[in-house]
Amino acid sequence: MNENPFEFDSSYVRETLGSYTARTFFWMFLGLLVTFSTAWWGASSGLVWRMLWSVPGIQLILLVAELVVVVALSARIHRIQVTTARVLFFVYAILTGVTFSALFLVYDLGALIFTFGMTALYFGGMALYGHFTKSDLCRLRPILMGGLIFLIVFGLISLFLPLGSLERIGCLVGMAIFLGFTAYDTQKIKSFYYHCSGDPELLEKASIISALELYLDFINLFLYLLRFFGKRRD
Repeated sequence: MNENPFEFDSSYVRETLGSYTARTFFWMFLGLLVTFSTAWWGASSGLVWRMLWSVPGIQLILLVAELVVVVALSARIHRIQVTTARVLFFVYAILTGVTFSALFLVYDLGALIFTFGMTALYFGGMALYGHFTKSDLCRLRPILMGGLIFLIVFGLISLFLPLGSLERIGCLVGMAIFLGFTAYDTQKIKSFYYHCSGDPELLEKASIISALELYLDFINLFLYLLRFFGKRRD
């Protein structure tokens, strides 16, 4: 009996680490493509206006739906089929896109494009660092989780109190936290690869989970950069 659950027979490996990492980032890219295409369509078709005026509490409804999808995907990843995991991932991307369509009403198109490019540049740099660094980024996890809790509390307070210039400080903290998460989650792809390589189906589902984590890192980094640099419509 094998006493180490993470040891595996190399004959089960179906792809290299490089191709597995590339596939994970490809899923993330597809999710972003679906999100921003949905956002553009929702704004250009007028759907966002109709939803905001005709559906009370639509933003809260979308937020709850997104949380349900993420919990269902993360908590049941060992039980659901690979196809189901992919469908849930793209459902989440569509829901986020519907939410993002409101950004076209608030910010100039040029600001959205510029911020997306800036996000891609920063995200790509930290992803490369996470992939190639020899340092163990697991030690950053407590700091990143503490920062995430701070951002949640800060966001809740900002709903009820005008924070003024502190909002920009919160944005800077948010940028730093999700840049850190980008490097951390990129390095974690390697752990999933080595731990799940003996089970091709689980490896595929781990790729979807990693893609979702990187997708969320990109989306949150984009939002904080947009709030900090974005030019609002008059």
